[in-house]
Amino acid sequence: MQRNERFDRADRIIKIGFWINALLMIFKMAAGHWGHSDAVFADGIESACDFVAIFSTMVALKLGRKPFDEKHPYGHGRAESLSALLVSLVILATGAWILSDSIHSIIDRKFQSPGMLAVAAAFLTILIKEWLYRFTQKTGAELASPSLLAVAKDHRKDAITSISTLAGVSGAFFGFGIMDPLAAGLTAFFILHIGFQTFREAAHDLMDGSAPPDFIEEVTRLAESVERVEHVHDIRGRRSGQYMVIDLKLEMDPSMTVKESHDIATKVKKLIFDGFPNVGDVMIHINPHDEEHEDLIRL
Repeated sequence: MQRNERFDRADRIIKIGFWINALLMIFKMAAGHWGHSDAVFADGIESACDFVAIFSTMVALKLGRKPFDEKHPYGHGRAESLSALLVSLVILATGAWILSDSIHSIIDRKFQSPGMLAVAAAFLTILIKEWLYRFTQKTGAELASPSLLAVAKDHRKDAITSISTLAGVSGAFFGFGIMDPLAAGLTAFFILHIGFQTFREAAHDLMDGSAPPDFIEEVTRLAESVERVEHVHDIRGRRSGQYMVIDLKLEMDPSMTVKESHDIATKVKKLIFDGFPNVGDVMIHINPHDEEHEDLIRL
């Protein structure tokens, strides 16, 4: 898959989610108001907050697709991780707000009697948001896009929120008014968990966290399969947006010429590119095999 094709696919998914979220926001706020349900109206306000997350992701994808330049020699992929971090903060803030609101409603005993319109709005939101989650998650996983995966989790968060909203609104519809804030409070804990998980993953990438062990093992196996590569001395990987950047040290016969070792290193790099479409760059260093050598590093 070509670079532009990757970002075009991500853009399409984000735009679909953006406009569907806009329609849901208007529908839920109207249903909450005319259906006399604070929970459904709050769900609509939550969808409005999601605009911040989705818009930031659209901006991040536009920045991330720019190739490397003099000021950003490693590309602009980190914009996606920054976007994922912002999305996580929106999710956490939403969870905290719903939890606080539900606690105040229980303490103040402010319960309403919602109409069928509010129940229908919560039910439709569950179906639509779960479909959006699966749709976005599938593409996000294929592209290994941090921002798309973060938005997918935000859709799942909305689906979970709406489940609690549906339970609470249905209970209140049948006369058990306290069920609305109780269900919302319970769901808030699930939302906070999703937000923390998204924050941790985004921070991991921004802090140059290590690549998954199975990915490192597979790249090592591929590099060592090339003829005249004696051993992979050291390998490190880190994420930059949708791409992985690899630092690789190869041990080779010390009697080889510079051109011979360069040609083999190029073959290794091409093989990794062919085997892993999500690898953006491979930096290769050559060490003499079976000779003492010191790895100079200050990190």
